[in-house]
Formats: sequence, C-alpha cells, structure tokens
Amino acid sequence: MNKGEFVAAIADSAELSKADAGRALDAFVAVVKKVLKKGDTVSLIGFGTFSVRKRAARVGRNPRTGENIKIKASKSPTFKSGKALKDGVA
Repeated sequence: MNKGEFVAAIADSAELSKADAGRALDAFVAVVKKVLKKGDTVSLIGFGTFSVRKRAARVGRNPRTGENIKIKASKSPTFKSGKALKDGVA
C-alpha cells in the first residue's frame, strides 16, 4: 500500500475527504518527527511506540579493502509495535 492508497483508506474509514485525510496524515508524520527530534517518544496504546535509539561511535571494517574505518555516532528512529497490533496481525 502506498501513501495515496493509505490516504484513500483513511478517508473512507473516517468519512473524510481525501484532502482532509492527506493533511491529517502529513500532520501526524510532522508531529512524530518533531517529538523524536526533541528526544521524546510517541506512545499510542495498542498500536506502538516511536522512539529514538542512539548508536555509539564504533570502528568498522571496509569489506572490500579490509581497512578499518571510523563510524560516527548516530541517532536512529525506531518503532516497537504494541500488543494489540501484534495480535491483530498474527
């Protein structure tokens, strides 16, 4: 399912126009990004939790040359699904 199909499904389910559903989805994504950028988490009970995981700097190896390379520390967004979502898929 792509974004357009997802917006259409939301519009049908919530009895909204596709434009309103698209704006709602864009607003949801923008709010999640903003909250994660501050270092907080977004928890939706039953659905899951969006959070940021910090990865420490480390030394890796270039597989082509075998040379050691330094990998910078980074932050990565993660999602942990909730029990209701897991049960609904299984």
